[in-house]
Amino acid sequence: MTVYGIPNCDTVKKSLDWLKKNKIDYEFHDYKKSGITKAKLEAWSKKVGWEVLVNKKGTTWRKLTPEEQEKVTNQSAAIKVMMENNSIIKRPVVEAGEKLLVGFNETDFIKQLK
Repeated sequence: MTVYGIPNCDTVKKSLDWLKKNKIDYEFHDYKKSGITKAKLEAWSKKVGWEVLVNKKGTTWRKLTPEEQEKVTNQSAAIKVMMENNSIIKRPVVEAGEKLLVGFNETDFIKQLK
């Protein structure tokens, strides 16, 4: 299992704490240090949709100009923005085999990861 995110993000911290508490092993992929590939974003978009991956409620989205925001209307444009501003990717993204969880929801974690 791999958890993708940024270590100082509160939601990522909650997720990692939950995994530790439930004794679930994981690897952590730090976007800031390791980046993210276009292929990975395409694969995730195929599974859950690019709309789920782009965090339009966060400060990174709000820092984009209205013109930049308006361009995010399809997968290609979304991936371009996510690669340029990886903090805009909703966090965490958890890959567990064929499962892909985006964001932290304890109920989903219990159902999908235990």
